[in-house]
Amino acid sequence: MRSPVHPPARSRGPKATKVDPDQLLAAAQTVFTEQGLRAASLRAIARQAGCDPALIYYHFASKEALFNALLERRFPAVLRDVERLADPLDRRPTALRLWEVLLIFHQHLAEDPGLRSLVRGEIVKGAEGVTALIEAQVRPVTGAIRRIFEQGLERGELRQNLHPMLATFFLVKMQLEILDVLPVMLPRLMDLPPENVVATGMRAWFDLFWRGVALDPTSPLPALPDSAV
Repeated sequence: MRSPVHPPARSRGPKATKVDPDQLLAAAQTVFTEQGLRAASLRAIARQAGCDPALIYYHFASKEALFNALLERRFPAVLRDVERLADPLDRRPTALRLWEVLLIFHQHLAEDPGLRSLVRGEIVKGAEGVTALIEAQVRPVTGAIRRIFEQGLERGELRQNLHPMLATFFLVKMQLEILDVLPVMLPRLMDLPPENVVATGMRAWFDLFWRGVALDPTSPLPALPDSAV
């Protein structure tokens, strides 16, 4: 009598015995975006990275530390560049400096939709500890942009009833919307080459924004550098 033939057990393959921190961060961003930070587990992140969960602790103390490391890959560079624009010795027109804020966000965040989606999702969920981590990275950036608006008020370039913090919020929020929505929707709505969509949308929106905050909405904008970065 022949013995029954059993199919060979499936092998998941050997787990990595070493893992690069960038590999862990990429895996964490994927899992956080899909599941949310609170629902995500280190085991799920390790599975995504193809390593043992214990290896994560060699580099990061917790999933919150992973999330904070994701923020620190982008926001300090944004802050560095925006703070240069907020230098009170910079006497260039406020419109030009605000336009360059948009270029900075484009430069540092345009190629990372996963992080933008992740941060937005966690802000909406409003988990206290996570929100505090995001605030710690965002507050210095928005503070520097606010100073540009305040300097514009002092120089008589902006309408005097403008609220600098609200103006900062709408400037940043709309730029992030442009990066997320325009590349998907505008080619469907207008006859524009995909590579020109963001540049065209940024310029059109900034013109509308500036007319709303300028002391003299009829004054022409200064020459703005190309947004194709």
